[in-house]
Formats: sequence, structure tokens, C-alpha cells
Amino acid sequence: MDKLLIHGGHRLSGEIVVSGAKNAALPILCAGLLTDGDLRLSNIPNLQDVATMLKLLRQMGLRATPDGDALVLNGGAVNCLEASYDLVKTMRASILVLGPLLARFGEAKVSLPGGCAIGSRPVDQHIKGLQAMGAEISIDAGYIYAKAKRLKGTRVVTDMITVTGTENLLMAATLADGETVLENAAREPEVGDLAHLLIAMGANIEGVGTDRLVIQGVEKLHGAQHSVIADRIETGTFLCAVAAVGGDVTLKNTRPHLLDAALDKLREAGVILTAGSDWVRVQMAARPKAVSLRTTEYPGFPTDMQAQFMALNCIAAGTSHVTETIFENRFMHVQELNRLGAAIDIEGNTAIVQGVDKFVGAPVMATDLRASASLVIAALAAEGQTLIERIYHLDRGYDRMEVKLSAIGARIERVQ
Repeated sequence: MDKLLIHGGHRLSGEIVVSGAKNAALPILCAGLLTDGDLRLSNIPNLQDVATMLKLLRQMGLRATPDGDALVLNGGAVNCLEASYDLVKTMRASILVLGPLLARFGEAKVSLPGGCAIGSRPVDQHIKGLQAMGAEISIDAGYIYAKAKRLKGTRVVTDMITVTGTENLLMAATLADGETVLENAAREPEVGDLAHLLIAMGANIEGVGTDRLVIQGVEKLHGAQHSVIADRIETGTFLCAVAAVGGDVTLKNTRPHLLDAALDKLREAGVILTAGSDWVRVQMAARPKAVSLRTTEYPGFPTDMQAQFMALNCIAAGTSHVTETIFENRFMHVQELNRLGAAIDIEGNTAIVQGVDKFVGAPVMATDLRASASLVIAALAAEGQTLIERIYHLDRGYDRMEVKLSAIGARIERVQ
């Protein structure tokens, strides 16, 4: 099993090209099930989660053919309407095949999902919404069984804001009979990116970027071309790394305005940021200042940046409070950061971080995707050598992170 060996304390300097967003690419790939036309998708990141999703979709009969730097999907030969446990257990986003299969083919059998162990993340809102649209759904032996001759447009009000729930119901509604209104919809940029692809495919969607989506169902969707948006979380992760270690790095092929809440916190920590429409430069030459934060839905501070920012707070001057409101089990990195010399205490859903002078290298173990990123940041800033185990979590959401960091001066290598 691969590990990362990092020798800390090396200033970072240069340029990084940010990859396409994992959380946009996964639902966009599932949209290939909605049409028998060709979808030509570019800026797809090279990630384990993307490979897993493509394996699942190919098992269903969807064709995915590389075309230069792009990928061409065609759902004309889809003949298997089941997402088995073997693949779904490794990635929660597999639930995103449920809406498209039900909308286009009238039935689906999808295993209940797995993924990172950061909280329960129930799929009841997906099921509630599809049932409101006329689907007959039952759960048996760990599988969701769904049937509907044709989904009917309706008004759906979810009990909570759910990104994958919004995406599933949005895709289902594009082929439903009549008008569907999704209230309390997630506003994340990745949801908007999916909506823009669906519109290019012939869907009729209003309210993109708001918490109220209005969809007029159509009989059929067609092929389209689309470029996946830049990964705002990868952008934020590299910004935190430079903030922790020090340096001068420019990130290209990104969209800084999608990360305003995190950028504000970085500036509060003393980081110098300059940005254009598709780039951001980060400069840091001093010890960061401790900054308290509270995660919330977009456009607030993203839960996917909480662990990385906590790593920065660990070596900041002062004490900070990091409150997690989205997932109930997203402090598993705390124990590992403390192994590197951090001083973090947990009180309920808040981590109290007392800044220390430095991290000290030690063997640590990644527990989930963003926890992995926080350990990389800590290791880059640490005195001595750190060995990070179980980095398959990291590969799920970061495209060759060690290669990109090496190119800007980090001493980091993948070892077995």
C-alpha cells in the first residue's frame, strides 16, 4: 500500500495548475445516463473516485472513450440498471446514478452508499424527493429498488440542504412530466456546473445558483460539450499549504471567487493574496495568526476545507475555535495532528486549537480524504520526516498531489 514520505520545512515557490473538480465531475459523469447522445467532457480530473465512477457506469453499458484530453460518454447501449455494493461501498457519490436511471429507464437498483467515514450522510432526502415525483421505492437487503413509468413534476422541499440530493433530484426532474420545483436546494458551484451541462443537453432549468430550482421536464436530452469547473477545494488546500510553510505560489486554471469565505479567513490569518478571474497568487513570509471558523453550506466556509485550515491553525499564533456543523464525525484528523505536536482539544462539535511553535515529524495515518490533505500540510511544515499511511484516501480526491508539490519545492515522495 502506498505511503507519502515528507521532509518538512522547505519553502514553496512556483506555479500549480489546478485540476477539474471531483465534486463536479462525479455527477456530470452520471448525467451520461440521461441521453443516448455523445457527451464530450473536458477537464476531468485523474482521480480514484473518477475511475471508480467510470467503472460503475461502464458496467451499466455506458461507453466512455478518451478523445485527446477529453472523455466522450455515450449512454445509447446502457442495459444494466443496477449499481452493485462492490463499487458503491467505496464511494458515496455512486448514489447519483439513481435519479438518471429512474428518469430515463423507469427503474433502478442501487446499493446503499459507503465512502469516507465522516458521518451518516443519509440518502432519505433523495428517496423522499423521488417518491414525491411518483416513484415506488423500497429498501431490501441493503439495496434501493425504485420504479416509475414516468416521474411527475412536483414541488420538493428537502428537510436539509443536501448537495447530492439536489443533484439526484435535478437530473431526475429534467425528464419528468411537467414542472418540478426544488426548494432548499444546495447552492454549491458544483451543483451549478451540473445544471449548466444539463441545460446544454436540452434541459429547461431556472434558478441556477439559488436555493430554488425550477425545472420544466422534457421528453429527451441530447449530447453536448462541457468543461468541468476547477476544483475550489484543491485550490484551497494548496493555499493552506503555502500559508503553513511559507513561500510564493501562483495557482492557475482556478476560480478564486468560488472560495471567497476561505480566502477571507486566509487573509485574516496574514496571508497575502492577489487574484484574477482564473488565477490566485499566495504569498506568506510570517507565522500565521489563529483564525476561528464555522463550517456551513455554500457560500459559507466549506466543510471540505475545515481539516486543512485546522492544520494551519495548529502552528498559528494564538488560540482558535473550529466548529463543524455539517458532518458529525469530521474531527478524525485531530488525533493524528496531535501526534505531530499539535495541541487540540474537542468539545462537542468544536475543536479548540492552541497554536504551537512547530510540528515535529512522526508516522501518521490518514482516515479520510480531507484529513489526508491536512496531514500533508502539517508534514510540509514539520521539523523532520513524516510518513503518511493509507494515502488511498488522498488519491480519491487529489490528482497527483505529490507531483504538484514537488514541482514547487516540497520534498515529498510516494513510497511503498
